[in-house]
Amino acid sequence: MTSITTKPDSSQPRVGMAVDLFDNWFDPIETEVRACARRFIEELIHGELDAVLARPRYERSKKPGDEGKVGVTGHRHGSRARSLTGTFGPIEIAVPRARLNIANGKTAEWKSQALRAYQRRTLAADALIAVCYLAGTNTRRVRRALGALFGGAVGKDIVSRTWRKVKGDWDAWNTRLLAGEPIVRLILDGTVVRVRLDRKATSISLLVVLGVREDGQKVLLAIKQMGGESTEAWRTVLDDLIGRGLRRPEFIIVDGAPGLDRAIAAVWSGVPVQRCTVHKHRNLFAHAPERLHDEITADYNDMIYAETREEIEVRRKAFIRKWRLKHRAVADSLEEAGDRLFTFTRLPPSQWRSARTTNAIERLHEEFKRRIKTQTVLPSADTAAMLFWALLASGQINMRKVDGWLTLATKLIDQPMSAQRENVPF
Repeated sequence: MTSITTKPDSSQPRVGMAVDLFDNWFDPIETEVRACARRFIEELIHGELDAVLARPRYERSKKPGDEGKVGVTGHRHGSRARSLTGTFGPIEIAVPRARLNIANGKTAEWKSQALRAYQRRTLAADALIAVCYLAGTNTRRVRRALGALFGGAVGKDIVSRTWRKVKGDWDAWNTRLLAGEPIVRLILDGTVVRVRLDRKATSISLLVVLGVREDGQKVLLAIKQMGGESTEAWRTVLDDLIGRGLRRPEFIIVDGAPGLDRAIAAVWSGVPVQRCTVHKHRNLFAHAPERLHDEITADYNDMIYAETREEIEVRRKAFIRKWRLKHRAVADSLEEAGDRLFTFTRLPPSQWRSARTTNAIERLHEEFKRRIKTQTVLPSADTAAMLFWALLASGQINMRKVDGWLTLATKLIDQPMSAQRENVPF
């Protein structure tokens, strides 16, 4: 029996061996596909020119009596070589040339609509480059990852230019009308990213607004880069949404930032607001030594995750009573949140899980930061906001419906949870 091996003969010189791994992996299928792609593109462009001139190659111009034919008079004059990179790889094509007769007896060079002037890549190739970038790969790594497919024709400058093409869609998304969006709930939060400003790494805030439609589907409504989370910054975001037709929401979930609370009160006074229970939990830790954190967590979770509205109120009072005596700063911090920490109890219990926190945005923040981890510092503030949007718009990140969406049409309980405090001596 003959043994077949792929191990190279060590007695042969190594001069002719491939320098890099995969360089000697010849694939006849790929080679034939690229050849077919070249022929198809050339025939496509020739057919486009034939339609303009109303005659195929080597056929004479219109004769007397053929005036009924539709076409532009002109003549072909050879072809020129063009390089084109697509998902099929880099190829060289021969693009036909022609001069068309125009007014005043002059002529103009014919321009193909299928292959635009100076186009070097197909839109599908640009989309592939952009998707790789969105997947969390920096510009240099995109070049390496796609080098085999594109034959080394993709440099980091091409990746940057391709990414800038997304800006047209980004600008259109930022100005779209929202009057037709059936939004019933808003989730608002901010995150901090590092960008390059004046050649220095600077931290900026991205203010994010998620909407929940009547069918429970979450949708990104706005993302703005600001210097912070002040009242003025949030008013800018909210005024823009209202100006584009966003209707008054029925329920709002916030992180508890004072600037955001004031901005909401100025534009939507009276709308029920839920303060994120996770943010408040972290805030309680800031008011107590680390040795008390586990005990605070146990008491806090016992209160927040109680099964009924009445149980939550009882455990709330017990929490305040206990921590007033044990560590008053913790009790004062909980009381500072007021009834806004328990607004979710006015909803049906099936919605409590999705209405208690801003976790929907927090998860987006985590995924966004994971994707940009390879870049450390983003090139500009505008790029940061656009990248966040593109991760969702391209389908790299998908958002599901909120828990309890089937009961979203149920009206809130009118009476908020009692804010009465017990006068417990200490």
